[in-house]
Amino acid sequence: VLTTLDLGWNQIGNVGAKHLSDALRRNTTITTLHLGWNQAGDVDAQHLSDVIRHNTTITTLDLRWNEIGDAGVQYLADALRYNTVLITLNLQRNQIGNVGAQHLGDALQHNMILATLDLANNKIENVAAQHLSDILEHNTTLITLNLEENQLDEDVEHRINELIERNQRLKKT
Repeated sequence: VLTTLDLGWNQIGNVGAKHLSDALRRNTTITTLHLGWNQAGDVDAQHLSDVIRHNTTITTLDLRWNEIGDAGVQYLADALRYNTVLITLNLQRNQIGNVGAQHLGDALQHNMILATLDLANNKIENVAAQHLSDILEHNTTLITLNLEENQLDEDVEHRINELIERNQRLKKT
């Protein structure tokens, strides 16, 4: 049974993302989906949000090194509000800015499943990171949040790290 699908470095494009989304929407065996290095953009993210919203088996989605911006992340974040299985979401090295990070933060108010979120090497600044830290005050399931190589002050990073460490301690008890 196929549980991992790695389509990284394939330039799947908008049409490919649509076909993939249609195929995975009701798939019951794939648990890990790697789509890194595909130059996927906002339209692709819109198609993939359908997978996040409806698929009941994918626990890891890797979208690193793509071109997803704030508009694409809004689709993904909206889908995360309803997802009950995704544990790891990697959005490292995309084009996500403050607006996109705030959309993800808003989704984390409703999603109590996601444990790992990688937002390293994006365009996130203090205002959005502060919003994420405010959300982490109430979301105790997120135990890994990578914000390296964004434009953040040390005090904001420190506050987020404190909250993540608290969540890690809570998970152990």
